[in-house]
Amino acid sequence: MTRETVWNGFTQAQLDAAYNNAAAVADSAARVADWTARSAAFRQAHDRELNIAYGVGARQRFDVFRCGVKSAPMLAFIHGGWWQRNSKDVFSCMAAGPMVRGFDVALIGYTLAPFASLGEIAGEIRAALDRLAVYQRDCGAISQVLVSGWSAGGHLTALTLDHPAVLAGLAISGVFDLEPIRHCYINDKLGLDAPMAAALSPARIRPCGKPLALAFGLAELPELQRQTADYGAWCAEAGRPAFGYPLDGHDHFSILDEFASPGGALVHMIAALERLAAKV
Repeated sequence: MTRETVWNGFTQAQLDAAYNNAAAVADSAARVADWTARSAAFRQAHDRELNIAYGVGARQRFDVFRCGVKSAPMLAFIHGGWWQRNSKDVFSCMAAGPMVRGFDVALIGYTLAPFASLGEIAGEIRAALDRLAVYQRDCGAISQVLVSGWSAGGHLTALTLDHPAVLAGLAISGVFDLEPIRHCYINDKLGLDAPMAAALSPARIRPCGKPLALAFGLAELPELQRQTADYGAWCAEAGRPAFGYPLDGHDHFSILDEFASPGGALVHMIAALERLAAKV
């Protein structure tokens, strides 16, 4: 008996498993718990600029962590969780690596699905970047930013690269074509239809020409690796090279070790992007 396929030869169970990062990584829950504990301590030690509002929603807030260097470049980080889990507070500890390398870091929060549509979430990120630019100017700091994000945040990074305050982006373990997403379990809370998925897919939108790095772990699910490879190729065909950074030995969660550590590969990428953006 032939099993019914729902997208590109995948059955429903196969497609759900192909995008279930938490189930694919045995220690994923322990890693998130560790980030949460480290982040609570980090926020307690760096509590001067927390929960700055960019809208009226409870999650429409960002935190700023300063490295102590005058006129430091700013990195804005967007958290993951398939647009429906986690919060900026879980990822505060990720600021530690870039801060040691001379970056100020902003952690952006946003309303989670189903309480906001994906289009509304994308709008919130743009509103946060608007407010962050003004906030930076009011503080006498650099108003333009590098933007980075992990998983769903990688998608939002690519989607908002054209924002006028953004100089360059680093998308980590993201998805860039939402068509398979709308056919799997993730869409239960997103409610994407075909036009919405196309409109919100970076791979369906003409690239803006700003530098973009695409990082992923070689131990990630094959669909995540394919998404990044296909998006990088599409960008090249569209005339905007996107720099691919496959990281050997890393899965969807361990890859962020390279962000939180000052000597991590992702921190080196951020520094390289900042130098590249300065030349553009």
